[in-house]
Amino acid sequence: MRPFFGLLAAAAGLASAAELQHITDFGPNPTNVSFYLYVPDAVRPNAPLLVYPHWCWGSAQNAFDWKPYRPLADELGFIVIYPSSPNDADHCWDVSSPQTLSHDAGGDSLGIVSMVRWTLANHDVDADRVFVTGISSGGMMTNVLIGAYPDVFAAGSAFAGVPFGCYAADGFAVWSDDCAKGKIQHTGDEWAALVHAAYPAYGGVRPKMQVLHGAADDIINATNYHEAVKLWTTVLRTGSEPREVDEDTPQAGWTKSVYGRRGFFEAFLADGVDHNIPDQAQEVVRFFELDCVGDDCFSRKDLVVPGNCVKKKL
Repeated sequence: MRPFFGLLAAAAGLASAAELQHITDFGPNPTNVSFYLYVPDAVRPNAPLLVYPHWCWGSAQNAFDWKPYRPLADELGFIVIYPSSPNDADHCWDVSSPQTLSHDAGGDSLGIVSMVRWTLANHDVDADRVFVTGISSGGMMTNVLIGAYPDVFAAGSAFAGVPFGCYAADGFAVWSDDCAKGKIQHTGDEWAALVHAAYPAYGGVRPKMQVLHGAADDIINATNYHEAVKLWTTVLRTGSEPREVDEDTPQAGWTKSVYGRRGFFEAFLADGVDHNIPDQAQEVVRFFELDCVGDDCFSRKDLVVPGNCVKKKL
C-alpha cells in the first residue's frame, strides 16, 4: 500500500486539465438528481469509485470545488461521482421517504445508485471498490446508501450525519427536529431492523462503516453519533464494545474507537467540535484504502462474513 503521508500537500500542487462532466442519461432517476462525474487525466486501470453527496445548501459544483477529493483523485487516480440534489428549497437530500429508504424503490438514493451503475458500465472501474462519503446531509445520505444498497458499496464514511431511518417520514421531509435534536433513540436491534427492512431479500455481506461527529454539534446533536454506533455495531455484528480506543486521533481532542476483530466499524468523536466538522480526508483514504495499488487492496471481497445472517464477530 502506498503511504498517505504527504499526499494532501502533493495533491494541492497538481494541475489538472480534467473537468467535471454532466451526465444526463444514466438510468432510473425518479427525483431528477443531477449527475456530475470527475475522471482525472491520470485515472488508474480498474479504478476505485468514490461517491460524494454534498451538504444542505450545497451542489455538485460546490463539492467539486471544495477540496480535498478532486486533488486526491488527481493524485491517486480514482473516479468521483458528485450528485446534486433536486430539492430547490435548500438542496438537502431525501433521507426520509419510504422510497429512498428502500432498495431500488425510488427517491434520491436510487438516482445516485443509477449513477454508480452507469459509471461501472461505461468506465474501467472496480465494482468491488465503490465507496461513499459525505458531510451533514451528505453524511445522512451516506447512511441511507450503505443501509439500502449493501450490494453496491464496499464501505461508507459519514460525517455529522444521522442513523439510517432516523428521518423516516411518509414522504420527503426536509427537516426532522426530533432526529436532529437526538430525541429518536432505539436499541441496536431496532435500528438494525430498519436497515434489514430496506432490502429484506438481501442475505449477503454488509459494507464496513465509519462515522465521525463533533461532540459540540449544535445542528445534529451528538446523540446521533451514539445511536449510529448502536446501529452499525449491530448490523455488522462487531460487538458493542470497542476493541481499541485511541485518544487524540487523528488530532487533539478526537477519540477513535475501533470495533470488531477486523475493524469493520470505526467511530470518531471530536471534543469541542460543532457541526462544521473538519473533513478528515486522510482517515477516509485510509479506511477505504484509496491510496492502495495492487491485488491486496480492501474491497467487497474482504467482507467475507454476511453481517446480517451469520452470528460471528468480525
